Amino acid sequence: MVRPPLGGACAPGFEGVRTVFERNFTAHGDLGAAVAVLLDGAPVVDLWGGYADAARTRRWERDTLVNVYSTSKGMTALCAHLLVDRGALDLDAPVARYWPDFARGGKGELPVRWLLSHRAGLIAPRAPLPLPAAYDHARVCAALAATEPWWEPGTAQGYHAVTFGYLVGEVVRRVTGRTAGAFLRTEIAGPLGARVFLGTPAAEHPRCADMVGQLDARLLAERYPGVPRPPLASLDGHPLAAAALSLLSVPTGDVNSAAYRMAEIPAGNVHASAHGLATVYAALGGGSLVGADTLAAARRPQGRPGEPDLAMGPLAPPGTDVRWGLGYLLNTQGRAGPNPRAFGHGGAGGSYAFTDPENGLAYAYVMNRYGGGTTGDDPRHAELVAAVYAALGEGAGG
Repeated sequence: MVRPPLGGACAPGFEGVRTVFERNFTAHGDLGAAVAVLLDGAPVVDLWGGYADAARTRRWERDTLVNVYSTSKGMTALCAHLLVDRGALDLDAPVARYWPDFARGGKGELPVRWLLSHRAGLIAPRAPLPLPAAYDHARVCAALAATEPWWEPGTAQGYHAVTFGYLVGEVVRRVTGRTAGAFLRTEIAGPLGARVFLGTPAAEHPRCADMVGQLDARLLAERYPGVPRPPLASLDGHPLAAAALSLLSVPTGDVNSAAYRMAEIPAGNVHASAHGLATVYAALGGGSLVGADTLAAARRPQGRPGEPDLAMGPLAPPGTDVRWGLGYLLNTQGRAGPNPRAFGHGGAGGSYAFTDPENGLAYAYVMNRYGGGTTGDDPRHAELVAAVYAALGEGAGG
């Protein structure tokens, strides 16, 4: 096999990460990818390689952007936490205080924190929307404001796969007068010099990698042999899962289109570089974006140990124990290293980004060949994280 073009560098002691990164191309089928690790704010791993398109005509570069799917949720949640830190948003206040129409459907007292912790029961509008609805933020938000919850809010968790971004993003817009994408650009990514975009400008599109492939029944069967799992295209027996995915109406090819890249779908279409995501998480974990109390609240468990996920349980890998903070996946299963207090978010396809404040570490892996899922089950990411913490050595457990 011809080795793909590789770029970047590792600090002394982190050479094992490079070895794993290179092996991802030969053993796990990476087409194009990047991984970045910051330690106490300084880069110790900054690697990229492969190709930005299926035809292998464009090399992946340090500034290449790629759609990170639900890894986007960590960025959207951060917008809300900045507002909390500044005293502009109260997590325990009713959403309707900021968004009056939201009170419809018996939701007048539903607090903001339940939007962030996937406990609002608003996994989809009750009435189906036409196929292009994902591009129309106002239309989706109006439908959600009118929707009665799918279960009693606060009593259970259910992954708001697509609606999380519209719900949290609309609260950000109501408080600031700016969309979540504009707020992310002006208040977080821009000041940090991080290549992270929600609503990617046309001028950046030549640097965007194309996503290749999609999560399907064949891939699930290969990853979890012998385990019965419903195919994504047939969820009739799992109505909540079907509802949670009902807004995923953008055809596979459209995710590489200019219209998709320029749209703001805050739960799932941030385009970012690995270094950009790691830079944001380093600032979050290092305390330069929010104060200690806000940081502690963001990663405080909001549910019960072992609590099932009403929406995505049928699709989760066997043995998955998902626990949420406020907008972030908690490190319940060690997929963000050995520190149980690390937190972040993964995305469909295999991207993952997190911060480990106790070890001063921030990490991001992005790629364009579809692999694992949101919970960090992709072996490409798992082996990279293991190599990062092997380089840190003992005492990195948090």
